[in-house]
Amino acid sequence: MPWVEKYRPKTFLDIKGQEEAVAKAKEFMGKFNLGKLTRGTKKALVFHGPPGTGKTTLAHVMANEFNAEIFELNASDLRNKGKLQEILKPAIQQQSLTKKTKVILVDEADGISAVDRGGLSELISLIDSTTYPVIITANDIWNRKLSSLRKKTEIIQLKEINYKIIKDVLFEILRKEKLFLNPNIITSIAIRAKGDIRASINDLQSVSRLKDPSIIEFHERNKEVDIFNALRLIFKGKPTMDTLKVFDSVKMPIDEIILWVEENIPNEYSGVELAKAYDRLSKVDVFKGRIYKQQYWRFLVYENALLSFGISSAKDGIKTGFTSYKKPSRILKIWLNNQRTAKMKSIAKKYAEYSHVGYKRAMREFPILKPILKSHPDIQDELKLDEDELAYLNK
Repeated sequence: MPWVEKYRPKTFLDIKGQEEAVAKAKEFMGKFNLGKLTRGTKKALVFHGPPGTGKTTLAHVMANEFNAEIFELNASDLRNKGKLQEILKPAIQQQSLTKKTKVILVDEADGISAVDRGGLSELISLIDSTTYPVIITANDIWNRKLSSLRKKTEIIQLKEINYKIIKDVLFEILRKEKLFLNPNIITSIAIRAKGDIRASINDLQSVSRLKDPSIIEFHERNKEVDIFNALRLIFKGKPTMDTLKVFDSVKMPIDEIILWVEENIPNEYSGVELAKAYDRLSKVDVFKGRIYKQQYWRFLVYENALLSFGISSAKDGIKTGFTSYKKPSRILKIWLNNQRTAKMKSIAKKYAEYSHVGYKRAMREFPILKPILKSHPDIQDELKLDEDELAYLNK
Protein backbone atom coordinates (compact mmCIF):
# COMPACT_ATOMS: atom_id res chain seq x y z
CA MET A 1 0.00 0.00 0.00
CA PRO A 2 1.41 3.44 -0.85
CA TRP A 3 2.56 5.20 2.31
CA VAL A 4 0.83 8.39 1.13
CA GLU A 5 -2.51 6.58 1.56
CA LYS A 6 -1.51 4.51 4.56
CA TYR A 7 -0.47 7.54 6.59
CA ARG A 8 -2.96 10.07 5.22
CA PRO A 9 -4.22 12.26 8.13
CA LYS A 10 -7.57 11.23 9.60
CA THR A 11 -8.05 14.03 12.14
CA PHE A 12 -7.22 17.73 12.41
CA LEU A 13 -4.43 16.87 14.88
CA ASP A 14 -2.77 14.69 12.23
CA ILE A 15 -2.40 17.63 9.83
CA LYS A 16 1.00 19.26 10.28
CA GLY A 17 2.15 22.71 9.23
CA GLN A 18 -1.29 24.08 8.24
CA GLU A 19 -2.60 25.34 11.59
CA GLU A 20 -4.16 28.52 10.20
CA ALA A 21 -5.99 26.66 7.42
CA VAL A 22 -7.26 24.05 9.90
CA ALA A 23 -8.61 26.73 12.24
CA LYS A 24 -10.52 28.45 9.41
CA ALA A 25 -11.85 25.09 8.15
CA LYS A 26 -13.21 24.27 11.62
CA GLU A 27 -14.90 27.66 11.84
CA PHE A 28 -16.47 27.23 8.39
CA MET A 29 -17.85 23.76 9.16
CA GLY A 30 -19.09 24.93 12.54
CA LYS A 31 -21.43 27.44 10.89
CA PHE A 32 -23.15 24.64 8.98
CA ASN A 33 -23.11 22.20 11.88
CA LEU A 34 -24.72 24.64 14.31
CA GLY A 35 -27.12 26.08 11.75
CA LYS A 36 -25.58 29.55 11.98
CA LEU A 37 -25.91 30.34 8.29
CA THR A 38 -26.94 33.97 7.94
CA ARG A 39 -27.69 36.05 4.89
CA GLY A 40 -24.44 36.71 3.08
CA THR A 41 -22.65 33.69 4.62
CA LYS A 42 -20.50 32.03 2.00
CA LYS A 43 -21.43 28.38 1.48
CA ALA A 44 -18.27 27.32 -0.31
CA LEU A 45 -14.66 27.16 0.77
CA VAL A 46 -11.65 27.17 -1.56
CA PHE A 47 -8.38 25.55 -0.55
CA HIS A 48 -5.63 26.81 -2.84
CA GLY A 49 -1.92 26.29 -2.90
CA PRO A 50 0.88 24.24 -4.47
CA PRO A 51 0.50 20.50 -5.10
CA GLY A 52 1.18 18.20 -2.16
CA THR A 53 0.26 20.66 0.60
CA GLY A 54 -2.85 18.75 1.74
CA LYS A 55 -5.81 20.50 0.09
CA THR A 56 -7.80 17.36 -0.69
CA THR A 57 -6.71 15.68 2.54
CA LEU A 58 -8.00 18.59 4.63
CA ALA A 59 -11.40 18.31 2.91
CA HIS A 60 -11.61 14.60 3.79
CA VAL A 61 -10.56 15.30 7.38
CA MET A 62 -13.28 17.96 7.68
CA ALA A 63 -15.90 15.42 6.60
CA ASN A 64 -14.50 12.80 8.97
CA GLU A 65 -14.35 15.14 11.98
CA PHE A 66 -17.93 16.33 11.49
CA ASN A 67 -19.36 12.86 10.72
CA ALA A 68 -20.25 13.87 7.18
CA GLU A 69 -20.51 11.86 3.99
CA ILE A 70 -18.15 13.22 1.35
CA PHE A 71 -19.25 13.41 -2.27
CA GLU A 72 -16.10 13.92 -4.35
CA LEU A 73 -15.91 15.15 -7.93
CA ASN A 74 -12.98 16.07 -10.12
CA ALA A 75 -13.64 19.36 -11.90
CA SER A 76 -11.84 18.22 -15.06
CA ASP A 77 -14.81 15.92 -15.68
CA LEU A 78 -17.37 18.67 -15.06
CA ARG A 79 -16.46 21.37 -17.55
CA ASN A 80 -19.94 22.05 -18.89
CA LYS A 81 -23.35 22.94 -17.56
CA GLY A 82 -24.99 19.65 -18.58
CA LYS A 83 -22.53 17.49 -16.65
CA LEU A 84 -22.81 19.64 -13.53
CA GLN A 85 -26.61 19.42 -13.63
CA GLU A 86 -26.45 15.66 -14.20
CA ILE A 87 -23.94 14.82 -11.45
CA LEU A 88 -23.45 17.66 -8.97
CA LYS A 89 -27.00 19.01 -8.73
CA PRO A 90 -28.53 15.74 -7.42
CA ALA A 91 -25.67 15.41 -4.91
CA ILE A 92 -26.40 18.87 -3.55
CA GLN A 93 -30.16 18.27 -3.34
CA GLN A 94 -30.19 14.75 -1.81
CA GLN A 95 -29.68 14.08 1.90
CA SER A 96 -27.04 11.65 3.15
CA LEU A 97 -28.45 8.21 3.95
CA THR A 98 -25.66 7.06 6.28
CA LYS A 99 -24.14 10.15 7.88
CA LYS A 100 -25.28 13.18 9.84
CA THR A 101 -24.64 15.56 6.97
CA LYS A 102 -22.77 15.82 3.68
CA VAL A 103 -19.72 17.63 2.25
CA ILE A 104 -19.44 18.29 -1.48
CA LEU A 105 -15.81 18.25 -2.69
CA VAL A 106 -14.99 19.68 -6.13
CA ASP A 107 -11.33 18.83 -6.68
CA GLU A 108 -8.98 20.73 -9.02
CA ALA A 109 -11.36 23.55 -9.92
CA ASP A 110 -8.72 24.90 -12.31
CA GLY A 111 -10.06 22.29 -14.75
CA ILE A 112 -13.55 23.80 -14.88
CA SER A 113 -12.29 26.97 -16.57
CA ALA A 114 -10.28 25.03 -19.16
CA VAL A 115 -13.29 24.68 -21.45
CA ASP A 116 -15.94 27.36 -21.02
CA ARG A 117 -19.29 25.75 -21.69
CA GLY A 118 -21.26 27.15 -18.79
CA GLY A 119 -19.64 24.90 -16.19
CA LEU A 120 -18.32 27.68 -13.99
CA SER A 121 -21.56 29.70 -13.99
CA GLU A 122 -23.54 26.54 -13.19
CA LEU A 123 -21.22 25.70 -10.28
CA ILE A 124 -21.75 29.19 -8.86
CA SER A 125 -25.51 28.79 -9.24
CA LEU A 126 -25.43 25.46 -7.40
CA ILE A 127 -23.35 26.99 -4.60
CA ASP A 128 -26.06 29.62 -4.12
CA SER A 129 -28.76 26.95 -3.75
CA THR A 130 -26.95 24.35 -1.63
CA THR A 131 -27.66 23.63 2.03
CA TYR A 132 -24.43 21.61 2.34
CA PRO A 133 -20.89 22.94 2.61
CA VAL A 134 -18.99 22.90 -0.69
CA ILE A 135 -15.22 22.46 -0.61
CA ILE A 136 -13.26 23.40 -3.73
CA THR A 137 -9.55 22.83 -4.30
CA ALA A 138 -7.38 24.68 -6.80
CA ASN A 139 -3.69 25.14 -7.46
CA ASP A 140 -4.25 28.64 -8.86
CA ILE A 141 -7.46 30.26 -7.64
CA TRP A 142 -6.16 33.64 -8.90
CA ASN A 143 -6.66 32.61 -12.52
CA ARG A 144 -8.66 35.42 -14.15
CA LYS A 145 -11.31 32.97 -15.34
CA LEU A 146 -12.10 32.09 -11.72
CA SER A 147 -12.81 35.68 -10.59
CA SER A 148 -16.58 35.07 -10.39
CA LEU A 149 -15.98 31.96 -8.26
CA ARG A 150 -13.74 33.88 -5.85
CA LYS A 151 -16.58 36.30 -5.06
CA LYS A 152 -18.85 33.45 -3.94
CA THR A 153 -16.31 31.58 -1.80
CA GLU A 154 -14.18 31.94 1.27
CA ILE A 155 -10.54 31.47 0.25
CA ILE A 156 -7.95 29.69 2.39
CA GLN A 157 -4.34 29.33 1.33
CA LEU A 158 -2.40 26.19 2.16
CA LYS A 159 1.26 27.09 2.24
CA GLU A 160 4.31 25.01 1.40
CA ILE A 161 5.27 22.99 4.48
CA ASN A 162 8.54 23.76 6.23
CA TYR A 163 11.15 21.09 5.64
CA LYS A 164 11.62 20.59 9.41
CA ILE A 165 7.96 19.63 9.76
CA ILE A 166 8.26 17.30 6.75
CA LYS A 167 11.33 15.71 8.32
CA ASP A 168 9.42 15.02 11.57
CA VAL A 169 6.60 13.40 9.57
CA LEU A 170 9.07 11.19 7.69
CA PHE A 171 10.78 10.05 10.90
CA GLU A 172 7.37 9.21 12.40
CA ILE A 173 6.50 7.07 9.35
CA LEU A 174 9.82 5.20 9.61
CA ARG A 175 9.16 4.57 13.31
CA LYS A 176 5.76 3.05 12.52
CA GLU A 177 7.30 0.95 9.74
CA LYS A 178 10.10 -0.12 12.12
CA LEU A 179 12.74 1.02 9.65
CA PHE A 180 15.91 3.09 9.99
CA LEU A 181 17.54 5.42 7.48
CA ASN A 182 20.48 7.77 7.79
CA PRO A 183 19.12 11.11 9.16
CA ASN A 184 21.07 12.98 6.46
CA ILE A 185 19.07 11.17 3.77
CA ILE A 186 15.81 12.11 5.51
CA THR A 187 16.92 15.75 5.68
CA SER A 188 17.80 15.72 1.95
CA ILE A 189 14.39 14.29 1.04
CA ALA A 190 12.62 16.91 3.18
CA ILE A 191 14.57 19.87 1.76
CA ARG A 192 14.29 18.85 -1.88
CA ALA A 193 10.55 18.23 -1.63
CA LYS A 194 10.18 22.04 -1.52
CA GLY A 195 7.11 21.98 0.71
CA ASP A 196 5.42 19.05 -1.08
CA ILE A 197 4.79 16.54 1.73
CA ARG A 198 3.15 14.02 -0.62
CA ALA A 199 6.24 13.94 -2.83
CA SER A 200 8.52 13.55 0.19
CA ILE A 201 6.58 10.50 1.45
CA ASN A 202 6.72 8.92 -2.00
CA ASP A 203 10.49 9.54 -2.10
CA LEU A 204 10.90 8.05 1.37
CA GLN A 205 9.05 4.87 0.41
CA SER A 206 11.18 4.51 -2.74
CA VAL A 207 14.45 5.02 -0.84
CA SER A 208 13.44 2.60 1.92
CA ARG A 209 13.37 -0.25 -0.61
CA LEU A 210 16.99 0.24 -1.67
CA LYS A 211 19.73 -1.98 -0.27
CA ASP A 212 22.07 1.00 -0.10
CA PRO A 213 20.05 4.27 0.13
CA SER A 214 23.27 6.30 0.39
CA ILE A 215 23.94 5.86 -3.36
CA ILE A 216 20.76 7.66 -4.45
CA GLU A 217 21.12 11.10 -6.03
CA PHE A 218 18.43 13.62 -5.21
CA HIS A 219 17.52 16.21 -7.83
CA GLU A 220 15.71 19.48 -7.25
CA ARG A 221 12.05 19.42 -8.20
CA ASN A 222 11.10 21.93 -10.85
CA LYS A 223 7.85 23.12 -9.25
CA GLU A 224 5.64 25.94 -10.34
CA VAL A 225 5.69 28.54 -7.58
CA ASP A 226 2.63 30.72 -7.17
CA ILE A 227 3.08 34.47 -6.88
CA PHE A 228 2.29 34.55 -3.15
CA ASN A 229 5.08 32.11 -2.29
CA ALA A 230 7.47 33.97 -4.58
CA LEU A 231 6.69 37.27 -2.84
CA ARG A 232 7.15 35.65 0.56
CA LEU A 233 10.60 34.37 -0.46
CA ILE A 234 11.59 37.78 -1.83
CA PHE A 235 10.29 39.95 1.01
CA LYS A 236 11.00 37.70 4.00
CA GLY A 237 13.84 35.37 3.06
CA LYS A 238 17.59 35.85 2.95
CA PRO A 239 18.79 36.85 -0.55
CA THR A 240 20.81 34.01 -2.10
CA MET A 241 21.69 32.81 -5.58
CA ASP A 242 18.42 30.83 -5.53
CA THR A 243 16.56 34.13 -5.13
CA LEU A 244 17.57 35.01 -8.70
CA LYS A 245 15.49 32.04 -9.94
CA VAL A 246 12.41 32.58 -7.79
CA PHE A 247 10.25 34.02 -10.59
CA ASP A 248 11.32 31.41 -13.16
CA SER A 249 8.61 29.00 -11.96
CA VAL A 250 5.79 31.55 -11.61
CA LYS A 251 3.26 31.18 -14.43
CA MET A 252 2.83 34.90 -15.00
CA PRO A 253 4.23 37.48 -17.45
CA ILE A 254 7.16 39.48 -16.05
CA ASP A 255 5.24 42.76 -16.46
CA GLU A 256 2.46 41.43 -14.23
CA ILE A 257 4.99 40.19 -11.64
CA ILE A 258 6.42 43.72 -11.52
CA LEU A 259 2.95 45.05 -10.62
CA TRP A 260 2.59 42.49 -7.82
CA VAL A 261 5.98 43.47 -6.37
CA GLU A 262 5.20 47.19 -6.68
CA GLU A 263 1.83 46.78 -4.91
CA ASN A 264 3.23 44.86 -1.95
CA ILE A 265 6.57 46.56 -1.21
CA PRO A 266 4.93 48.98 1.30
CA ASN A 267 3.34 46.01 3.11
CA GLU A 268 6.80 44.71 4.07
CA TYR A 269 9.28 47.58 3.92
CA SER A 270 9.48 51.02 5.51
CA GLY A 271 12.01 53.81 5.92
CA VAL A 272 15.40 53.18 4.30
CA GLU A 273 14.37 49.68 3.20
CA LEU A 274 11.37 51.10 1.35
CA ALA A 275 13.52 53.73 -0.40
CA LYS A 276 16.07 51.10 -1.50
CA ALA A 277 13.37 48.75 -2.79
CA TYR A 278 11.64 51.46 -4.83
CA ASP A 279 14.99 52.65 -6.21
CA ARG A 280 15.70 49.14 -7.50
CA LEU A 281 12.19 48.80 -8.83
CA SER A 282 12.67 52.05 -10.78
CA LYS A 283 15.79 50.56 -12.38
CA VAL A 284 13.70 47.51 -13.35
CA ASP A 285 11.39 49.90 -15.19
CA VAL A 286 14.36 51.56 -16.93
CA PHE A 287 15.60 48.22 -18.27
CA LYS A 288 12.07 47.23 -19.28
CA GLY A 289 11.81 50.42 -21.33
CA ARG A 290 15.12 49.77 -23.06
CA ILE A 291 14.03 46.22 -23.91
CA TYR A 292 10.79 47.43 -25.51
CA LYS A 293 12.19 50.46 -27.32
CA GLN A 294 15.58 49.15 -28.42
CA GLN A 295 14.90 45.39 -28.43
CA TYR A 296 17.91 44.78 -26.17
CA TRP A 297 16.66 41.47 -24.82
CA ARG A 298 19.92 40.76 -23.01
CA PHE A 299 18.71 43.34 -20.45
CA LEU A 300 16.17 40.77 -19.22
CA VAL A 301 18.97 39.41 -17.03
CA TYR A 302 19.32 42.77 -15.23
CA GLU A 303 15.56 43.27 -15.04
CA ASN A 304 15.08 39.89 -13.35
CA ALA A 305 18.08 40.30 -11.02
CA LEU A 306 16.91 43.67 -9.74
CA LEU A 307 13.32 42.47 -9.33
CA SER A 308 14.31 39.38 -7.33
CA PHE A 309 17.70 39.65 -5.61
CA GLY A 310 17.70 43.47 -5.70
CA ILE A 311 14.35 43.88 -3.94
CA SER A 312 15.14 41.08 -1.48
CA SER A 313 18.51 42.57 -0.49
CA ALA A 314 16.94 45.98 0.21
CA LYS A 315 15.94 44.78 3.67
CA ASP A 316 18.09 44.32 6.77
CA GLY A 317 17.92 40.70 7.86
CA ILE A 318 15.11 38.14 7.63
CA LYS A 319 11.50 39.15 8.27
CA THR A 320 9.01 37.03 10.20
CA GLY A 321 5.26 37.05 10.69
CA PHE A 322 2.35 36.70 8.26
CA THR A 323 1.65 39.31 5.59
CA SER A 324 -1.47 39.31 3.42
CA TYR A 325 -0.27 40.19 -0.08
CA LYS A 326 -2.70 42.12 -2.27
CA LYS A 327 -3.53 41.87 -5.93
CA PRO A 328 -2.21 44.90 -7.87
CA SER A 329 -4.75 47.72 -8.10
CA ARG A 330 -3.00 48.99 -11.25
CA ILE A 331 -4.16 45.88 -13.15
CA LEU A 332 -7.76 46.90 -12.50
CA LYS A 333 -7.01 50.50 -13.51
CA ILE A 334 -5.34 49.35 -16.72
CA TRP A 335 -8.33 47.12 -17.51
CA LEU A 336 -10.79 49.95 -16.87
CA ASN A 337 -8.77 52.31 -19.06
CA ASN A 338 -8.68 49.69 -21.83
CA GLN A 339 -12.44 49.33 -21.57
CA ARG A 340 -12.86 53.09 -21.89
CA THR A 341 -10.62 53.31 -24.96
CA ALA A 342 -11.84 50.12 -26.66
CA LYS A 343 -14.82 51.86 -28.32
CA MET A 344 -12.72 54.80 -29.40
CA LYS A 345 -10.30 52.39 -31.09
CA SER A 346 -13.07 50.46 -32.83
CA ILE A 347 -14.66 53.68 -34.15
CA ALA A 348 -11.27 54.97 -35.33
CA LYS A 349 -10.63 51.67 -37.12
CA LYS A 350 -13.97 51.84 -38.97
CA TYR A 351 -13.34 55.47 -39.89
CA ALA A 352 -9.81 54.68 -41.14
CA GLU A 353 -11.03 51.83 -43.35
CA TYR A 354 -13.94 53.87 -44.73
CA SER A 355 -11.94 57.02 -45.49
CA HIS A 356 -8.74 55.21 -46.58
CA VAL A 357 -6.46 56.83 -44.01
CA GLY A 358 -4.08 55.22 -41.56
CA TYR A 359 -5.39 53.92 -38.25
CA LYS A 360 -2.73 55.85 -36.31
CA ARG A 361 -3.78 59.07 -38.01
CA ALA A 362 -7.44 58.36 -37.17
CA MET A 363 -6.51 57.85 -33.51
CA ARG A 364 -4.38 60.99 -33.48
CA GLU A 365 -7.18 63.08 -34.97
CA PHE A 366 -9.97 61.48 -32.95
CA PRO A 367 -10.53 64.53 -30.66
CA ILE A 368 -11.47 66.44 -33.84
CA LEU A 369 -13.44 63.55 -35.38
CA LYS A 370 -15.55 62.81 -32.33
CA PRO A 371 -17.74 65.94 -32.34
CA ILE A 372 -18.20 65.62 -36.14
CA LEU A 373 -19.31 61.98 -35.85
CA LYS A 374 -21.53 62.83 -32.90
CA SER A 375 -23.44 65.54 -34.79
CA HIS A 376 -23.91 63.65 -38.08
CA PRO A 377 -26.17 60.55 -37.79
CA ASP A 378 -25.75 59.91 -41.51
CA ILE A 379 -21.99 59.37 -41.02
CA GLN A 380 -22.75 57.08 -38.09
CA ASP A 381 -24.93 55.00 -40.39
CA GLU A 382 -22.26 54.91 -43.07
CA LEU A 383 -19.69 53.64 -40.56
CA LYS A 384 -22.23 51.11 -39.18
CA LEU A 385 -21.56 52.04 -35.56
CA ASP A 386 -23.13 49.70 -33.01
CA GLU A 387 -25.07 50.73 -29.89
CA ASP A 388 -22.02 50.72 -27.61
CA GLU A 389 -20.02 52.88 -30.02
CA LEU A 390 -22.92 55.35 -30.33
CA ALA A 391 -23.21 55.45 -26.53
CA TYR A 392 -19.50 56.27 -26.32
CA LEU A 393 -19.90 59.17 -28.81
CA ASN A 394 -22.90 60.61 -26.97
CA LYS A 395 -21.65 60.38 -23.38
